Amino acid sequence: MNVRPYARPIAAGLMLGLAGMLLGGCATPTRGDPEYAPVMPQAVTPTDATTAGSLYQASYGMSLFEDPKARRVGDILTVVLSERTQASKSANTETKKDANVQVPAPLVFGRPVTAGGVEILATDIESNTKFKGEADSDQSNRLDGSITVSVAQVLPNGNMVIQGEKWLGLNQGEEVIRLRGIVRPRDVSPDNTVLSTKIANAEIRYTGVGALADSNSPGWLTRFFNSPIWPF
Repeated sequence: MNVRPYARPIAAGLMLGLAGMLLGGCATPTRGDPEYAPVMPQAVTPTDATTAGSLYQASYGMSLFEDPKARRVGDILTVVLSERTQASKSANTETKKDANVQVPAPLVFGRPVTAGGVEILATDIESNTKFKGEADSDQSNRLDGSITVSVAQVLPNGNMVIQGEKWLGLNQGEEVIRLRGIVRPRDVSPDNTVLSTKIANAEIRYTGVGALADSNSPGWLTRFFNSPIWPF
C-alpha cells in the first residue's frame, strides 16, 4: 500500500493525539498527593536553660487573652468555601461590502476590437460580500462547604501558606476537594476560620472518581474527535 507523503504527518499527529486522549482518560486523583500533604510542626528546642523542662516555653508562650488562631507551621485552619462566579458575554457582528468596476473597451486605431460583432475587451466586474455572526455565552458556578487545612509555611511578613485535601466517600464514588493559597492572619476569624474569598493565589479543585464521575465524562474517542488536533 502506497501512502501519500502529505498523509504521513497527519497520521502521526492523529496517533499522538489518540495516545494523549488515552493517557488523559486514565489520569485520576490519587490519595495523599504530596503537594497537598499536611506539614508537621517543627520541634521546639529550649532557648534558655532556665526554662528547660518547664511546661511553658518562651517560644510557644500564649497569652490567656489571645485567640487560638493558626499562626505557626503545622497549625490547622478551617476554610469556609463560598465561591460564586457568573459570566455572560454576547457578540453580534455584521459586515457588508459591494463593489462594481466598469472598464470601457479600448479603441485600436480609432475602432473597438470586436469578434463576431461583439466587443471583447470591455470589462464589467461586480462583487458582493456579506457576513453576519452572533455569539452568546453564559456560565455560572457555585461551591459551598468547608475544608480544614494546615499551615505549610509562614512568610516573612506573617502571611501563611495553607494547603490540604478532603476526601468524601459517597455511594458509587468518591469526591475530593483540594485547596492551596495564602492567608493573612488578620483575615482569620476568632473561631479559626477564613472565607475562601479572602485567600490570595487560591487554587481550589473539586473533582470526583467512580461510577458517577465516569458517567458525566465523555469517552476517550469522543474527547479525541473534539480535541483541537482533529483536523476535520
